[in-house]
Amino acid sequence: METLIKGIAYHGNRMLHHVSDDMKELAASGFNSVLHMFSHNDWDRHNQIMGEIFSISDYYGLDVWVDNWGLGGPPGDKSHFLSYHPEAHQVNSDSTINAVRVCYNHQSFVDFTKRWIDAVYDAGARKIFWDEPHLADDRSSDVRNWTCCCDVCKKIFEERYNQPMPSLFTKEVEAFRKWSISNYFHTVAQYAKDKGMYNSVCVMFSSNVSKHQVDLGVDLESICTEPALDNIGSDPYWIGAVPSSYEDVYRFVYEKSKQNIDICSKYNKDHNLWLQAFNVGINKEEELIAAADAIYDAGARNIFAWGFKGSDANDYRAKAPDRTWYATKSAFERITERYRNELRDNARKNLSL
Repeated sequence: METLIKGIAYHGNRMLHHVSDDMKELAASGFNSVLHMFSHNDWDRHNQIMGEIFSISDYYGLDVWVDNWGLGGPPGDKSHFLSYHPEAHQVNSDSTINAVRVCYNHQSFVDFTKRWIDAVYDAGARKIFWDEPHLADDRSSDVRNWTCCCDVCKKIFEERYNQPMPSLFTKEVEAFRKWSISNYFHTVAQYAKDKGMYNSVCVMFSSNVSKHQVDLGVDLESICTEPALDNIGSDPYWIGAVPSSYEDVYRFVYEKSKQNIDICSKYNKDHNLWLQAFNVGINKEEELIAAADAIYDAGARNIFAWGFKGSDANDYRAKAPDRTWYATKSAFERITERYRNELRDNARKNLSL
């Protein structure tokens, strides 16, 4: 049987004595992996500290994954890169500037990403987590507004399709958006792989982004075709997406997780599935148990939770972070016991006991 990977997203702290205590707690709670953010701000202000954080995590036996948090804009920080390269903004289809997102087709951003990969490598980490890449698609009004329509994208589009880029969202636009994200990873993920690094990516499910069905310029199928990406995942976050009951949560998370597992199997990719441990309401903590059961039943054995201690370092933290953290640990203890029982049963079966 494959190893059961159990991880937590950890961020909001750069004080090493707290990091040491927290990594020790994670290891003692049965986790074997941790996801650390390495933002532009970390790169500028905590570069050496991040290397020490990775070393502390390794000391406690935690496999380190590194998140490209906010390098190109949301869902992480607003992109600091744009302060240095204002020409690299995504441009909306109504010709307005998207203030916080970087265009994936700008060579300056590709080069910047390679330098970030070098920084992560030099800090001692070998696994990269590309966090929810996407292009904007605003349907909040009657007129659909999408990216990217910058001069670089318009030029590439015309070269690929022998026609000017339209202002309306067409099948060619949909295909170009997917190509843009895939082409970016074709370059930067391969750069990391050439350094001996492991590439994982997490793709948002569009139904969770807003009340509108949106096109993100990427989906599980399109991103799985990139050979340099080793691991394709998603975050079947249920809060706000389904009614609050064990059955509804279980069904939603199971179906989304199974979709992810099946597509990864088709393309011979590893997977990562995420448990929502933020924005959890009071007396809703048991939903984490339902979701963890569903993810495990769907076949996932690479499971992370966002985030540490109910994400209490963020405004989107759980309403009762300590209770959510207890439920998170209980959920992982539950699937750990199931995993161990399966190992035992297989051993008994093989020995004809």
